[in-house]
Amino acid sequence: MPVYQLIPKLSLFPPTEEAEEDGLLAIGGDLTKERLLAAYSKGIFPWYEIGQPILWWSPDPRLVLIPEELKISRSLRKVLRKQKFEIRVDSSFQQVIKACADVRKRQGEGTWIIPEMQQAYTDLHEEGFAHSIESWLDGKLAGGLYGISLGQCFFGESMFSTRNDSSKVALVALVDFSIQVGIKMIDCQMTTAHLLSLGAREIKRKVFLKKLKKCLEQPTLKGNWNSHSVSIGTNYFQN
Repeated sequence: MPVYQLIPKLSLFPPTEEAEEDGLLAIGGDLTKERLLAAYSKGIFPWYEIGQPILWWSPDPRLVLIPEELKISRSLRKVLRKQKFEIRVDSSFQQVIKACADVRKRQGEGTWIIPEMQQAYTDLHEEGFAHSIESWLDGKLAGGLYGISLGQCFFGESMFSTRNDSSKVALVALVDFSIQVGIKMIDCQMTTAHLLSLGAREIKRKVFLKKLKKCLEQPTLKGNWNSHSVSIGTNYFQN
């Protein structure tokens, strides 16, 4: 199948079923708020590195985590009970997204979280669509994750950890928050053994898109999530 070249200034995408076998659907375009939100609403996301054009993906199968299906190991449950980490929400979004990029670089891995991506998602955060869940230890950011919220779906972008279990605790907090506010699906995009061990599962793209369509029928919880009077982590920290 052909890879489509996007037309500048138009937030239009080809049908996802026309993606390549590896999920590549289109190239080009831009990272404006309008295009990014249009992409996510259709199950498409950008993923590319420095020196490449913007690449847009819609993989099949798709990895998702249904909040109620989260698996917590006995060791992680012990960590949660100790309440070693302080959970904060949307308090340091830029620091989280930069840390996600920096950790991958230090590990010798390539990263798609290049400066223009960081700026684009920071702009979405300021618009109330992008959010960070953070684990703090002794007043310092120790781990966390960030992603996009649309309707009843949270599109996870990346997570990082500088201390054992810090990103896992942030994920548990995201799941707990999701259950409390009605988020029905967390999109994990690409399959990893780590996420599979936490209860994520692969589903066909057409099934994902059907679930996404239903999620988008509900309003988006916009704004700074820290302003919502929702207790983070209590479902798991106290059990």
